[in-house]
Amino acid sequence: MATISDVARAAGVSPATVSRVFNGGRVTAERAQRVREAADTLGFSPNRVARSLRTQRASVIGLLIPDIANPFFTALARGVEDAAQRTNLSVVLCNTDEDVDKERRYLDVALAEHMAGLVVAAASRRRTDLSAAAQRGMPVVAVDRRPRAAEVDAVMVDNQHGAEDATAHLIERGYRRIACVTGPAGASTSEDRLAGYRAALRDADVPDEWIRAHTRHADFRVEGGYTAMKELLALDVPPDAVFIANNLMTVGALRALREAGVAPPGFGILSFGDVPWASLVHPSLSTVHLPAYDLGEAAATLLQERIAGSAKPLQTVVLRTSLEPRNSTAGPG
Repeated sequence: MATISDVARAAGVSPATVSRVFNGGRVTAERAQRVREAADTLGFSPNRVARSLRTQRASVIGLLIPDIANPFFTALARGVEDAAQRTNLSVVLCNTDEDVDKERRYLDVALAEHMAGLVVAAASRRRTDLSAAAQRGMPVVAVDRRPRAAEVDAVMVDNQHGAEDATAHLIERGYRRIACVTGPAGASTSEDRLAGYRAALRDADVPDEWIRAHTRHADFRVEGGYTAMKELLALDVPPDAVFIANNLMTVGALRALREAGVAPPGFGILSFGDVPWASLVHPSLSTVHLPAYDLGEAAATLLQERIAGSAKPLQTVVLRTSLEPRNSTAGPG
């Protein structure tokens, strides 16, 4: 079987010139004719497999999320995939584990593979770097978390408003010593949810010193919620309720409460983010509902518009949360 080098020798040109002829590159008409005649004589056919691979890469988008074990990101990923499939885009899922270095390696792979675009839930508000994608002209949509320095389209949840509503709900139900377990310092979701919690307590004239003493940062995972809750219960003045800034940490916090013999609703607990069994446990768990699927769907739709060549100004889409009060915040009485 003739190769590209055989054609190049027969036509008196370089292999690169043969490649340009069959891939639409710029070549003089005389050279292109020589190449095609040599290819016909030798029975050479362009490498369809390689060309197919290049086409496939252009129909693939990357999805970078911090933790696929979190049901929130599972639902978000489903929203991305369903929207992508409508325009025949395939999705490559990358789990960053809240690790900026791992995230950077996945970004490098996406660029090397010439993916059509990226949906990114940033590992860090301050340290996630999307500049290489911007320099290459690769469309990027930030979802759920926006890196501070990135100029990209974004689809976000109104985290601060949702957290403020949740904390105000605890106050209205009669709890007075409300603590907060939020996520890693530097993550936009952590900071925004903490800001909502603080705003509600300040409106209730709770001193800043008390708020700081009863706030814990954790890792958005079960063990982080468990450790933070144990620390709060060990304080000289322990809380009588807690606002937990994500669903997995809520699982850990509930375990710590059970071990300490403390139970809702005498001790109030409210989770920012859904858990599938929230309405099934006793007492049922109050939550802030996050539109995870809608976030993913909106992000993928926005990315598709950019891939298609949309030149509209950068957009930020903000989706609202909704409070789902249940028995775990029925009141200390």
